[in-house]
Amino acid sequence: MTRGGSNQLLTPEEVAKWLKVSASTVRNRYQAWGLKPQRVGRLLRFRERDIEAYLDRNHG
Repeated sequence: MTRGGSNQLLTPEEVAKWLKVSASTVRNRYQAWGLKPQRVGRLLRFRERDIEAYLDRNHG
């Protein structure tokens, strides 16, 4: 993933790969992590900048 606060939308699978967790963990824990999903129909998507902010807040 590129740094810089992109508005690119990522699937739960892409987020999981980035965080080195399973996609089901992302789907089950995103609210506890404080991530706000972008809904595309019934599908969950996450903004790259929100994932970066989460990492900076919690692991930076």
